Amino acid sequence: MNTTMIRTLSTLFPVALTALALTGCDVASPDASSESTAQATDAMSDDECPSNVPAALTPAADQSLAWILDADGVQIYSCAATSTGFAWSFVAPRADLFDDDGELVGKHYVGPTWEAEDGSTVVGAKVAGVTVDATAIPWLLLTAKSHNAVKGRFSNVSSIQRLDTVGGLAPATGCDADHVGAVAEVPYSARYAMYRTKTHGKVRQCAQ
Repeated sequence: MNTTMIRTLSTLFPVALTALALTGCDVASPDASSESTAQATDAMSDDECPSNVPAALTPAADQSLAWILDADGVQIYSCAATSTGFAWSFVAPRADLFDDDGELVGKHYVGPTWEAEDGSTVVGAKVAGVTVDATAIPWLLLTAKSHNAVKGRFSNVSSIQRLDTVGGLAPATGCDADHVGAVAEVPYSARYAMYRTKTHGKVRQCAQ
């Protein structure tokens, strides 16, 4: 087919030539496309998975990433007597939780508990921890040990990662016999990746 004929055909039948140009590409059927869209909205994409996470903090294979929340708050410590003297003892976290748009979506407090604005909660239990930055509190993997009766954002959370921590370590000084019972609130920030157990369909596991 010469150049002149191609130009003429492209003018008369642009749609037909477009279809010919697509020959050899995989074009999903309407049903397949709808299924792909449903799957995409059911789980986050691979690009949204946290990066550079130590292997020890990998959730179980049936866990799908639900979302990642930013935390900004304090780690609370109390000065207490120990068998060897005096030391700052961890009490609880206190932080606000924000989504990707910077909107307040919940809070984090003793338990450790994460509570959404809708009232749903998840309480975690530590599974593993890794010190990634010596100047900050460790990164953690936690499993959900309980939820309250409120159905909402945190109702089905099954695993949590604490990542990208900044600050939050206990003070290096200031705890002695004269300061027993004193409280220190140390600023910290972190990202909490929350997962849900996927019982059917494709699991969008975040490979570490």
